[in-house]
Amino acid sequence: MKKLYRSKQQRMICGVCGGLSEYFNVDVTLVRLAFAGLSIICGGGFLAYIVAAVLIPEEGTGMEYSDTNN
Repeated sequence: MKKLYRSKQQRMICGVCGGLSEYFNVDVTLVRLAFAGLSIICGGGFLAYIVAAVLIPEEGTGMEYSDTNN
Protein backbone atom coordinates (compact mmCIF):
# COMPACT_ATOMS: atom_id res chain seq x y z
CA MET A 1 0.00 0.00 0.00
CA LYS A 2 1.46 3.35 -1.08
CA LYS A 3 1.50 6.18 1.42
CA LEU A 4 1.87 9.89 0.76
CA TYR A 5 4.17 11.72 3.15
CA ARG A 6 6.87 14.38 3.24
CA SER A 7 10.21 12.64 2.77
CA LYS A 8 13.02 12.84 5.31
CA GLN A 9 15.66 11.47 2.90
CA GLN A 10 14.87 13.55 -0.23
CA ARG A 11 14.42 16.82 1.66
CA MET A 12 15.61 20.24 0.55
CA ILE A 13 13.07 22.47 2.32
CA CYS A 14 10.07 20.55 3.69
CA GLY A 15 10.31 17.24 1.81
CA VAL A 16 7.17 17.73 -0.29
CA CYS A 17 8.85 17.08 -3.65
CA GLY A 18 10.68 14.05 -2.27
CA GLY A 19 7.46 12.57 -0.91
CA LEU A 20 5.59 13.16 -4.16
CA SER A 21 8.39 11.63 -6.20
CA GLU A 22 8.41 8.50 -4.05
CA TYR A 23 4.61 8.24 -4.20
CA PHE A 24 4.44 8.57 -8.00
CA ASN A 25 7.74 6.69 -8.53
CA VAL A 26 9.42 9.45 -10.57
CA ASP A 27 12.75 11.20 -10.20
CA VAL A 28 12.71 13.90 -7.52
CA THR A 29 14.47 16.31 -9.88
CA LEU A 30 11.49 16.22 -12.26
CA VAL A 31 9.07 17.05 -9.45
CA ARG A 32 11.29 19.92 -8.26
CA LEU A 33 11.53 21.28 -11.81
CA ALA A 34 7.73 21.11 -12.13
CA PHE A 35 7.28 23.12 -8.92
CA ALA A 36 9.92 25.63 -10.04
CA GLY A 37 8.30 25.97 -13.47
CA LEU A 38 4.86 26.52 -11.98
CA SER A 39 6.30 29.13 -9.63
CA ILE A 40 7.99 31.04 -12.45
CA ILE A 41 5.11 30.83 -14.93
CA CYS A 42 2.12 31.61 -12.75
CA GLY A 43 3.15 31.63 -9.09
CA GLY A 44 1.01 28.55 -8.43
CA GLY A 45 3.94 26.28 -7.63
CA PHE A 46 4.93 28.27 -4.56
CA LEU A 47 1.39 28.31 -3.22
CA ALA A 48 0.91 24.60 -3.97
CA TYR A 49 4.17 23.79 -2.16
CA ILE A 50 3.14 25.72 0.95
CA VAL A 51 -0.30 24.07 1.02
CA ALA A 52 1.23 20.61 0.53
CA ALA A 53 3.81 21.24 3.28
CA VAL A 54 0.97 22.00 5.69
CA LEU A 55 -1.39 19.18 4.64
CA ILE A 56 0.94 16.23 3.95
CA PRO A 57 2.23 14.58 7.13
CA GLU A 58 5.92 13.96 7.66
CA GLU A 59 7.34 10.48 7.17
CA GLY A 60 7.32 8.43 10.35
CA THR A 61 4.51 10.27 12.16
CA GLY A 62 2.07 7.37 11.77
CA MET A 63 -0.45 9.65 10.03
CA GLU A 64 0.42 8.86 6.41
CA TYR A 65 -2.37 9.03 3.83
CA SER A 66 -2.92 5.91 1.76
CA ASP A 67 -4.16 5.57 -1.81
CA THR A 68 -7.03 3.26 -0.80
CA ASN A 69 -10.27 4.11 0.94
CA ASN A 70 -10.10 1.48 3.70
